[in-house]
This record gives sequence, structure tokens and C-alpha cells, in this order.
Amino acid sequence: MKRSSLVTLLIFCAFFAFGQVTPSFQLGIKGGFNLSKFSTENTFASDNKAGYYAGLWTRVGAAGIHLQPELYLSGKNTTLKNSSGLENKVNFTSLDVPVLIGTKIGAAGIGLRLNTGPVASFILSEEQSFNDAASSVFNGNFKDQAFAWQFGTGLDVGKLTVDLRYEMGLSKLNSAGYPDTKLNMFTFGLGIKLL
Repeated sequence: MKRSSLVTLLIFCAFFAFGQVTPSFQLGIKGGFNLSKFSTENTFASDNKAGYYAGLWTRVGAAGIHLQPELYLSGKNTTLKNSSGLENKVNFTSLDVPVLIGTKIGAAGIGLRLNTGPVASFILSEEQSFNDAASSVFNGNFKDQAFAWQFGTGLDVGKLTVDLRYEMGLSKLNSAGYPDTKLNMFTFGLGIKLL
């Protein structure tokens, strides 16, 4: 009895190890929502506002480590308020390119992933909404690109993927209007593996 239990355990361990060592390539689509907020140095307050993202992801890996480049169209929204209560609603549409490195723990089509890596965002459009009294205070000159760093976890169940991430802004987004402003964000996404 002990011998058969040991053999069964060894077979399971070998199967698990083989699944982590074999080189693999995956491609999928993903969509979800984000909560974005400006990080400023005590100049303005910022509220979390919901946005969206949708696009493609790939995953290439072996030996339990994977590289996961992604390409998303994102809508990011936030509202800035100054100490006088004046508001500026800012909406960005961007093309986001995360390049993550991670590891996966699991077997038999179910696995928990941990990811981290840089993100480049290319601003496709930007819209600011404020009244005339606020325009001289809030009119920002936002840059066309920004860099951030993502940390996250994910779960794979068969062809379904679920991701929860935090994105920490590294770049100052503007050259005037909002000193030292960076964009931080939480994202939640659902994806499907196509390959």
C-alpha cells in the first residue's frame, strides 16, 4: 500500500513538473474595467473613476516562467478637484503595451499566476471638461506617452483567464497645469485563450 501511494505521488509530481517545463505559446483576447486616479503632490485631490480596456495578450514560457506581452485599447477617466472645489474631468483613450514576466503554479488546466513588468501608454485622445472659472487653474498640457509598472495576479481555468492588477504611474503626465501628476490604476479583466 505504501509503495503504490509513493508511485502515485511520484507520477503526479512528474506530471506537474512536465507541465511547467514544456515550452508553450498562448494567444487570447481580454476585456475588463479599470479604476484610475491621479497621484499628485498635495496640489489637487483626485477621485477614482471607472474606465475600460480591451485587446490581445500572448504568453510564451517554459520552466514555470513566462513572458506576457499585451496590447490594449484603454479608456481612463478621473476627476481632479482643487482646494476651492473646482473640478476638471479628464478622459484619456490610450494604447497600452504591458510586457510582463511571471510564474504559474498549477496543473491540469488550472493555475495561479503572478505577474509584474513595465507598461508603455500612448495617448490617442484626451478630453478635459471644466467651466470657465476653472480653466486657468486646470488646463493641463498632457504628454503623448507615459510609463508605468504593473503588479498582479491571475487565475487560469481551462480557456478562461481572470486578472487583477495594480498599475503604478512612473511618468509625470503633463508639463503644465498639474505639477508632478502620475496616473495610478486598478484593473480587472476576463479573457479567453484562443490558442
